[in-house]
Parts: sequence; structure tokens; C-alpha cells
Amino acid sequence: MTDTVITPQHLGDDQLDPITLKAQFQQLLEQQKQDFLANVPVAELVYQRTDYMDALLARLWHHFGFDQSPLALVAVGGYGRRELHPLSDIDLLLLCQAPLNAYQQQSLSDLLTLLWDLKLEVGHSVRTVEECIDVGLDDLTVATNLQESRLLCGDSQLFEALEARVHHDSFWPSERFYQAKVDEQKARHRRYHDTAYKLEPDLKLSPGSLRDIHTLSWIARRHFGATSLREMSDFGFLTDAEYRELNECQNVLWRIRFALHLELRRYDNRLTFAHQTSVAELLGYRGDGNRAVETMMKDFFRTLGRVGELNKMLLQIFDQVIIDNGRSGEVDVLSDDFQRCGRTIEARKPALFQARPETILDMMLHIADDTSIEAIAAPTLRQLRTARRRLNHFLCQQDDAREKFMALIRHPNALHKAFGLMHRHGVMSAYLPQWSQIVGQMQFDLFHVYTVDEHTIRLLKHMRLFDDEANRERHPICCDVFPRLARRELLLVAAIFHDIGKGRGGDHSEIGAIESHDFCLDHGLSKPEANIVSWLVRNHLLMSVTAQRRDIYDPDVITDFAKEVRDEERLDLLLCLTVADINATNPDLWNSWKRTLIAELYYSTQKALRRGLENPPDVRERIRHNKHLAAAMLRKQGHSPREIEVLWQRFKADYFLRHTHKQIAWHSEHLLHHADDKPLVLVSKKATRGGTEIFVYCQDRPSLFARVVAALDKKNLSVHDAQVMTSKDGHALDTFMVLDQNDDAISIDRHPRIIDGVGKALNETGKITIPKRRSPQKLQHFSVKTQVLFLPTKNGRRTLMELVALDTPGLLARVGAVFARQNVSVHAAKITTIGERAEDFFIVTDLDNQALTSEHQAQLKAALEKALSQAK
Repeated sequence: MTDTVITPQHLGDDQLDPITLKAQFQQLLEQQKQDFLANVPVAELVYQRTDYMDALLARLWHHFGFDQSPLALVAVGGYGRRELHPLSDIDLLLLCQAPLNAYQQQSLSDLLTLLWDLKLEVGHSVRTVEECIDVGLDDLTVATNLQESRLLCGDSQLFEALEARVHHDSFWPSERFYQAKVDEQKARHRRYHDTAYKLEPDLKLSPGSLRDIHTLSWIARRHFGATSLREMSDFGFLTDAEYRELNECQNVLWRIRFALHLELRRYDNRLTFAHQTSVAELLGYRGDGNRAVETMMKDFFRTLGRVGELNKMLLQIFDQVIIDNGRSGEVDVLSDDFQRCGRTIEARKPALFQARPETILDMMLHIADDTSIEAIAAPTLRQLRTARRRLNHFLCQQDDAREKFMALIRHPNALHKAFGLMHRHGVMSAYLPQWSQIVGQMQFDLFHVYTVDEHTIRLLKHMRLFDDEANRERHPICCDVFPRLARRELLLVAAIFHDIGKGRGGDHSEIGAIESHDFCLDHGLSKPEANIVSWLVRNHLLMSVTAQRRDIYDPDVITDFAKEVRDEERLDLLLCLTVADINATNPDLWNSWKRTLIAELYYSTQKALRRGLENPPDVRERIRHNKHLAAAMLRKQGHSPREIEVLWQRFKADYFLRHTHKQIAWHSEHLLHHADDKPLVLVSKKATRGGTEIFVYCQDRPSLFARVVAALDKKNLSVHDAQVMTSKDGHALDTFMVLDQNDDAISIDRHPRIIDGVGKALNETGKITIPKRRSPQKLQHFSVKTQVLFLPTKNGRRTLMELVALDTPGLLARVGAVFARQNVSVHAAKITTIGERAEDFFIVTDLDNQALTSEHQAQLKAALEKALSQAK
């Protein structure tokens, strides 16, 4: 550390102004940054900053004339703990015997104004001892802050009076304080989905973060009077090894937080994508591409896991001492090796796991057998932690361990608690070498919310929902399919391996397919079973991609998908894996739109498999069926067969193939009453496939698609599907499936404004206006290379095009405008957003309804790349 000590103690009264003090603060910051880069221990820097603030406040206390007043200036909260990072709050309590007089109030105002001028985040309160106690009794946060209070300046007797009251048993008895803090931690963990493994974590509040360490310290201080981790160790609640580990973890978290605060201008503890690269660089991580961030985040997430495990273990010990007074629950012997004590499981022998590591899996089987077991008892967890670290091989290399693992995979309650506990306590990493590589593995996109390992565990947990009728409304098909799966273990193994190849370069699906096949054979599954698991892993994205990015109303698409799936067992397994995968990726991804698309693909494929792939569907029969049902509905509304026939003679056969009979009847009912020289815009009152259907009828023109999507974009609606076709007499019959900004169907009250907006757009001529909106801040730190791909077709009459681009506001409207300028007609569109990426699929032709030539494709590709790059 630099020998020069920066201090405000020697500043004269005329130097205690914002300009001079700001310069000194900046000097301190620069010095600390250099010391940080020179690997000075972060604790020294944190305490140095605290010492500087202490000295500054002492100097200002004298400068503003508080010396002669019966007042005390007290540091509370993090400042009271002497934990000041560059942007930490300065929490102050002005302790007084009576309300402040006018002079004191003005002096306090001048003091606070100066601190605020220095851009310090200052929180303050002015209270008597009695007021502190009254407020603290009603407010857990205040009570906690008072417990950490530290006298800075002023009347020591007044502060001692406060200390005596705060530490008296009547002020938050330790049992009540313990329970309140545990409840507070549970509520905080729920806000972060009960996981430490979110891709943009909070260094202070996420599970396993600094707040979990603080919670242990607060409880230990309240009950035992321990004021530090070292004192907790002295009381015997931490072993020396655990003390060193917890202290090491705190230092890791402090270093990352200190680095983050050096990068930020405003107080924040979230390690967002925007700052992960610069923080990794400050911390000395190096590597090509995302390697530096990946390495940093793996270290970080593993630190959170260690803190979380120690936190739960120590809270369990505190619970026994504080709440149970050392008593344990009723003991139920489960086997020679294990017993249940209350809601925990205990090893009955010391060093059991070291002597026979495979018994770790026996413990997990007992947890699966008894759903009342919620946790591993603290002494057993200590034993597990020791054994886990002393293992010199992976458990999967033991034959008896393999048998137990497969017994767990096949256990009907395996998904209840066992796999979650195995992940939390490092058993999955101890069992499977590949799993140890994905612990804390980042995923650099806005699509995923969790690390690879956490996402996989959540996928397994989500499958359990398919076995519960209470979830039928959210997962109707899976609740039918999952309970009847004959070989559920194949699905679970595929789930474990589906993303296990991430972070190793290459195609993660291919890596996982190969490794899962070997795993199956090593674990006693047959070769046909291994082939199914490998196929599931290799194709775990197939159903999602087909449903969301292909025209699933095209019989050829269904036939191709069915040929890939081959049989109904694979279809059922793939369905459950796909739905669980989507739900475990991001809690906000699953909606009625995706549910409907997956369902339609599933049922269409099931029909194709049952009919036999050698017997393709009779397209003419489907058209006759749709016409028959639609005509019956129209006749009930009073329309004659002749009226219906005259109208339908104008429509091409494709119209009746690609719409349901209800859609056909809805369109026809309005068209039969509509003047043909005016546009018609219809908005469905009932949700269709989870979204809202907008039907547009008007004289066709090349720019029509672009004008409609631009009008919908102005209404902040997202188009997810479009069917664009023309009648025999040149009228557009276009259907757009849209969702609002919350991925829901449009509320009825918005329909008139949407009809009016689209109607006006249809009557406009000239240049298409696309509203300019700033990209969301979260997109500004991602770049997606625009890619335009032209796919092969069977008949060659139309062109299939895939577009990958950054999902900026107004993207589809800009794409539509390019289509119009390039004389391209859109016949269908599937719009898919995956985090920051738009992955869209279009069926297009030229204005003569012919597939695009190679030259035309090249021109379109160049125009799209230019237009979308300019819009970033």
C-alpha cells in the first residue's frame, strides 16, 4: 500500500469546502485504484476508506461547532461495521438528549449539505436514545443497524446509554431476532428466485452474497455477543477451516464489489453484463472473447455456493442452540447408516462418507423415499463437505455408485428434493466430471437468466410439475403425457446432459449427445435406450425451433419433423424436455402463444405418425372439411349458399388450407357485408393461440406488409406470425398474430385505436414512416451479427429466408420496408425473439409470385444487412 496517507485532519477551516474536499476524495480514489491493481488486500482498502471518512467527520464535527453540544455522532449499518467501498452509503445517527435547537439544526444542515455536495450517499437520522429504542422495536432494519453502531464523535456517555439499551435482552430477544432474520433472508432469497446462479447477480443481496454473511454475523452478535467471524469461531460455531473459508469468500466478494464500485458512477451492487468485462479486467482476469468474464463469474458463483452452504449449515446450528436450546427432533432410524431427525437427515457414523463415498447416494435415496426430509443435518453436512474435498476420483467411476445413481434416476420422487440438494451441496460435481465443468458457467445473452448448471436443475424440477394435476392449466399436454411415460429415466438423463457441452467450444448439443450415449452404456442402459437419450440431447432444440420458426401449417414441415422424430415415444419425451427447457430458461418465456404452437406441432405430428408417414394427409379433403364447417356457421347467420359460393370463388385453395373453419367463417361474415372498395381491418375479440388475430383485407400492393407492421409497431405490438396471401382478383387476405408488450392478447379497449391506426396506414401512399425509438439499455451491450440465409425448398416455387439480427425496436417494420423497396412479396412470417436476438423466418417471392433468383437474393441480403446495421 502507498505510504502516503491521505487525510482531512490537517486541512484548515478555509479548506473544508466542496472543491478542496472533492479533489482530496478523487486523490484517495486514484490512490486506492492503484493499490487495488497492485493487489493490496481489499480489506486494507475498505478499512482505509472507513478511516478517511471517520477522520473527515471528526474534522467537520469540530468545524461546525458540535464539540460543546451534548450530542453523539454514530456510524450505523455497513459504515458501523467499517465496511466502506468506494460508493457505499454513509449511514449516520445523530444521538441527542432533546430536540435540536435552531443553531444545532442549522449546523447539521450545513454538515449534510457539504457531504451531499461531495456526492456522498448519506443516510441520517436524529433521535434520542428512547426514540432509537422505540423505532428499533418496530423496525428490524433499524434494530440491526443499531446493533452495529460505532461512536464517531461526541458524548461517549450518551452513546454508552444507547449501547446498554440496544444490547439488553428486552430489546429484540435473541430468539425473536433470530427468527426475524431467518424470515428476512428467506424473503430476500425468494426475490432472487432462491438461486445464487442468476447471470446478473447482486453482490450484496443475492443468495450466497455478502448479506448472507452479514446475517450470520448479526445473529451471532445478538445471541453470543460475537462481533466478528473470528469470534464466531472462538465460540465453537465455526471450525477454523470454516472460518478461513468464510473469510476467504468475503474477501473474494469484497474484491469484486470494490472493482465494480471503481467502475460505476452511482451506487449499485448488480454485476450486470454491461460491467462484467471491465470488472474482470480490473481483477486481472485475461483471455480471448468472453473467457476472462467466464473465469471470473465461475469463481464468483462458486464463492456464492460456498457461502450459501455455510450459511444454511450455521443457521441450522444456531436454530438448535437458540430455538431448541440444544434439543433435537424425534429420531427415526432409516438404516444402519442414516436416521431422520425432525426434518433433517443425519449420518449415524462419523466419517461415513470418507470410508464409503457411495453412501452419499444412499443418503439421497433416503431423501427421495421420505418427502418430509428438507435438509441435511449440520454435522452430516460438515462430514459431506470434508469427504467431497478428499475424493480422489469421481463417484461415477464406482460400480456401486452407478447402481445407486440409476436407482435415484428411476425413483418416483427423485425430482422432489434429491437433485436440488445434490446440486446445492456439490454431489452432482462429485459424481459427474462434466457437471463440474458447467458449475457457474455463464450464458452471454438476454434469453437465459441462469448459469448452465442452475438452468439444468430447474429443468429437472420443472418436470415434476407435469406430475401434478394442479398445473394442468399451464401445461395441459405435459400433464397428460409425462405420467404415462414408460421410460422416464431416459428423459431425466437427457435433461442432465442437454446443455452439459456448453462452454467447451463446438456444438454443445453434439458434445452432449456423445457423452450421454457413453454415460448410458456405462450405467447399464441398453444400446437402443442410449440411442434415444443421445437423440434427445442432440435434438433438444428441434421442437422449439420448428414450432416457433417454421410454418407448422405446411404439411411438408410436419412430415419432415415426424420423419426426424420417428415414433410417438420420442415425440412424448421431446415434448416434455422442450417445455421444461423453455420454462427453466427464463420464468417469463412461457406464455399461451408458445404453449399453443407446441401443442399444434405435437398433435399434428402425432396424427402423422399414427396415419403413417407413407400416407401423407389429403390436402383436398382438409379444404373440403374446412369449407363444410365454415359454410354451416355462415348459414346459421342467415347467409345463402349462393352468397357464400360467390365470395369463396374469389379465394385460392391455399386460403382454405391455412385457416381454420372458424377463421374462414369470421372473415367471410364481415366480407359479405363489406364494400369492396374500402380496406377492412378485423381484430379478434377472443385470444387466438394466446394472442390476438388481426385480419386485413384490401387491394394488394407491394408495400402492404411493411405498412401494416409499421402501424402495429407504432401501437407497441409485436407480430409473432403472419399469413400473407392474395385472392384471385388481387385483394390481400393477410392475418397477423400479435401480442402486447407483456406478451398477452390485446385488451378489448385498445381494438378501436388499432383498427383506426392500421386502416389509416392502408390508405397512405409515399414513404413508409417507421417510428424511431431508443434501444433498451440492456441491448446496448450486445451485438448480434446480421445474417440472411436462404434455405432449400422442395418445389422451388417460393423462397425461404431466415434472418438473424439484434432485436432492436421497429426491426420488423424496417425489414418490411426493405422488402417493399426490393420488390419482394411476403407470404408468411414467423417472428421469434430469443433474448437480444431476433430469429425470423419468411416465405417470399418476387412480384410475379416466383421464387427469387440468385441475383435477387444477393441484392435483398445486401439491402437487409445495410438497413439493419444503420439502425443499431
